[in-house]
Amino acid sequence: MIVAIGGVSRAGKTTLARKIRDLFAGKKVTVLCQDDFVKPVEQIPSVGDRIDWEHPESIDHVALKKAILAENKENDMVIVEGLLVFYDPETVKLYDKKILIEIDYETYLKRKKKDSRWGTEPDWYIQHIWDSYLQFGKPKDDIDTYKLDCVKDYHLKDILTYLSAE
Repeated sequence: MIVAIGGVSRAGKTTLARKIRDLFAGKKVTVLCQDDFVKPVEQIPSVGDRIDWEHPESIDHVALKKAILAENKENDMVIVEGLLVFYDPETVKLYDKKILIEIDYETYLKRKKKDSRWGTEPDWYIQHIWDSYLQFGKPKDDIDTYKLDCVKDYHLKDILTYLSAE
């Protein structure tokens, strides 16, 4: 099974991927982070004076697709997580299950402003990340997408039910 988890930065994609992996402790489960498939910096577009990590052209979609297919041969479940996992139509065709983590703009801002992994981001770039998510990060076809509001408490039992359904 191949599961995609998408959502804006700081929505909880990596955390959910780990929780799902732990739910299937008796199975071979791997997690692929889309960030691991970023192109070399010189091939990534820029926005303002910054590298545009949130642009679809920042991701090597061919390499990501190859990795998904390779891991699917070796594992019972492959979880792919990232802001742009729903962008490339050829990659989306591989997903058996799709989960979109949704948070509201205020929650995003609060979480993002606390994020210091890359230093302090200017306000305009934080807004750019949100806008890129709205433009590129949501599934083009919401059919068969499990939407998870991560501002509220969610129950892993419900996610397990979704993943187990045919």
